[in-house]
Amino acid sequence: MTAQSTLSAGEALARLQAGNACYLAGLFSNELKSGHCQELLQGQHPFAAVLCCSDSRVPPELLFGQGLGELFVVRNAGNVLDDVVLGSLEYAVEHLGVRLIVVLGHERCGAITAAVTASDAAAGHLGSIMRAIRPALEKAKAQLSDQAAEDTVDALVERTVDAHVVEIVASLVREPIIAGAMAHHHLRVVGMRYNLHDGAVSTITT
Repeated sequence: MTAQSTLSAGEALARLQAGNACYLAGLFSNELKSGHCQELLQGQHPFAAVLCCSDSRVPPELLFGQGLGELFVVRNAGNVLDDVVLGSLEYAVEHLGVRLIVVLGHERCGAITAAVTASDAAAGHLGSIMRAIRPALEKAKAQLSDQAAEDTVDALVERTVDAHVVEIVASLVREPIIAGAMAHHHLRVVGMRYNLHDGAVSTITT
């Protein structure tokens, strides 16, 4: 297996974009190569880390056209950032040498829809997810108001998806380990969005 951790952030991003193009074209086959599993026993060298939602419709390895050992994936409902997620990403940067972190939101996210439509506190531990999404929701509401957009639930959900990704990217780049790697090891943190209706991944401008 190629020493993938030596890829620059730009090369890693280009590889993900090319993988998504193959996915859209129906060309990707995730068949195991002969001896690949045995090779992975020696260690992992992912070229990018991806923080994404647990939604079953958003498998990052498939939609980016990558196989075993190529992506370090951290998933939870709503792709929220907490200490465990942050520690996982710091591990990917410090110990696995990734030079690209992708924060991946997606169209019609159920967790964000719940945060937008919830009339009171969610039961159980779901409330912690709602609270993590709320700052992005408030920004999305302000954007809709400022731009005189139609204030529908769907519009607010999609605005919040993007705002949530932007919030997480901004939080990550303020963290000392992440910021240090950006300054000294050419790490890049990128926000992206997966569209369920057509399978395309696009970059979110932060």
